[in-house]
Amino acid sequence: MANTTVYLKCDRNVEVQSEDVFMTDVGSLRCADGTAAARLKALKVHHFGREDPRRCVISTLKLVELMENACPNISVEIIGETDVLVEMVSVDRHKGWQQWLKCALVCLVSFFGTAFTIMAYHNDVGINDIFTEIYRMVMNREPQGLNILEVSYSVGLAAGIIIFFNHVGGRRLTKDPTPIEVAMRNYEEDVDKALIATAGREGKEQE
Repeated sequence: MANTTVYLKCDRNVEVQSEDVFMTDVGSLRCADGTAAARLKALKVHHFGREDPRRCVISTLKLVELMENACPNISVEIIGETDVLVEMVSVDRHKGWQQWLKCALVCLVSFFGTAFTIMAYHNDVGINDIFTEIYRMVMNREPQGLNILEVSYSVGLAAGIIIFFNHVGGRRLTKDPTPIEVAMRNYEEDVDKALIATAGREGKEQE
């Protein structure tokens, strides 16, 4: 194992389901020596105790130290993140009524919240007055009840929302990520950076 180079690529955020965290959980490594690679992949890098927080930040310096202790004659090259946010999650394989209740509440809040937002916006800009004025200009008479302008606008609004969010039910219109997915990825990155920075300032980062 003399002068063996090990390439370590760590992820910024990982989730584990067991109390023991191993090297393969926080990232991937490549090494020409198969024996050294197997030994390094099996290294335990952290253990979540019963009273410990379910989240921790591990510096790659600690990972390098553990790897060098296990295999002294190696040279580690870091090509990924410099800090890893590890979170222990509990996954219930048998979804109960609580999961369905949460899903139903989220759907109701999303539906009525979106409907209220659209109605509040239309009321704020005076959409009814605009439609009435356009109808007078085009048809040269007062609108009587529901007209084709309102129907066309409603259909166009629904079609625009579907195209913008790139989803029809569970199907995508294109292979591009949806705006919600992009926003969620940006939000997750900001949260990860904030948690890692906070752990570093509070001295809770494992180095």
